[in-house]
Amino acid sequence: MSLSRRAWLGKVLQGLGLSALVSHRPVAARAAGNDPSSNESGPLIARVTRPYDAETPVREFTSFLTPNHRFFVRSHFGPPAPELITEANWKLRVGGLTDQPLELTLKDLAQFERVTITAVVQCSGNGRAFHRPKVPGVQWERGAVGNAQWTGVRLRDVLAKAGLRRNAKHVQFKGADRPVVSSVPLFVRSIPLEKALHPDTMLAYEMNGRPLPLLHGAPLRVITPGWMADSCIKWLTDITVQAEEAKGYYMQTAYRVPVTAIQPNSGLPGTSMVPVEAMVVKSLIVSPVNDGQVGLVPVTIQGVAWSGEASVATVELSFDEGKTWEPARFVGEDERYAWRRWQYVWKPKGPGSVAILSRATDAEGQVQPQSTPWNPSGFLWNGWDRVTVTVQA
Repeated sequence: MSLSRRAWLGKVLQGLGLSALVSHRPVAARAAGNDPSSNESGPLIARVTRPYDAETPVREFTSFLTPNHRFFVRSHFGPPAPELITEANWKLRVGGLTDQPLELTLKDLAQFERVTITAVVQCSGNGRAFHRPKVPGVQWERGAVGNAQWTGVRLRDVLAKAGLRRNAKHVQFKGADRPVVSSVPLFVRSIPLEKALHPDTMLAYEMNGRPLPLLHGAPLRVITPGWMADSCIKWLTDITVQAEEAKGYYMQTAYRVPVTAIQPNSGLPGTSMVPVEAMVVKSLIVSPVNDGQVGLVPVTIQGVAWSGEASVATVELSFDEGKTWEPARFVGEDERYAWRRWQYVWKPKGPGSVAILSRATDAEGQVQPQSTPWNPSGFLWNGWDRVTVTVQA
C-alpha cells in the first residue's frame, strides 16, 4: 500500500529520532569490546572501531535481502552529529552548473516520484585482505557487501528541476560527516553526468522498507546501482554540477586503480589511474562455512553472486582446485542489480579435507578470475571464492 507524503515523512523523521540514535550508540561501544554481535546491531565483525567499520559474516547471506542491522558499516569519519540531520537543520543543496539552484527539505523530496530498486552495495576494498603482498587499508575479507531494497527519488528528477547547463559533465556529492582534524580532506566524490542521469541512480531515504538508519546515511544517501559504494555518499547534503571531476584526495588520489596491471613493490602507479566505478563479477560460498565439518552425505552448497551493470549468467563449483567445474543452479529472485542466490548438491567421495571453489560469469562474458591483479590500494578483489571443509565418515 502506498504511503501519503505525510505518512512517509513521519516514517523518515521517526527513523531520525531519539530511538534510532540510542539503538546505534551501543554499536561502537560494544565493538570496542569486540562483541558487536551481542547487541541489536547484529552479528558484525569489527575491523576498525573508530570510526566503526564492520563487515557481515558471510553465513548471513542466505537471505535475498541483507537486514539493516546485519548490513556492513563503512565510513571514513563516522556519522555526523545527530543535530545536523534533524528536520529543522537538514537540507539538500543543489547547485553549480544549474539554471536554478535548489535547497530541498524532506518534505520537498516527497514531491518527487517515489522509486524502489534492489541493489548490491559493496565496499571497493572488499577482499583487500586477500591481496598478496598485503596492501594498507581496512583489511576487509568477504563480508563488506550486502543486498538491500532502496527507496527514494531519481537523481535525474532532482537535477531536471534544477536545470543543467550545457557544459555540465560531472555531479559531485558531499555529506554532513566531518573529519576530527580540519586538515584532513572532506570525503567528496563525483560521478559522470551519464551515470547521474541514469534512471536507476537514486537518492535513497529508505532501506529495506524502513527509514535509512543513521549508520547507513540517514536521512539521505546516493545509490549508484552496479557501481562500488565509494560513489554512494552517505548523509548527503550537497550536490554540485560541474564540468570536471571532483578535486581533492578522495577523487584524485584515493579510490583509483591502474588501467594496466603493475608488479607489486615496483613503486609505479601504472600507466594511468582511473576512478573505481563498476563492480566486477563475483561469487561467494555462504554455506557450508570455512573450516566447517560435513557428513558423508549429500551436502547443499549455497551462495550468492553478482556483477556490475550486467546480470550473472552462470556460477560454477570446483572440488579439484579448478581442474574441472560443475554448474550450480539459481534459486529465488532475479533482479537486475541484486545478487543471485545459487545452490549445488554435492556428494562427497570420501572423508578428509576438501577445498570448494566458486566462480561466476556475467552476461557480458566476464569470468571471475583465479586471483585479482594486484593494485596498490587493494580494490576490486574478485578471485575465486574458497571454502575448506572436513568430510567426516
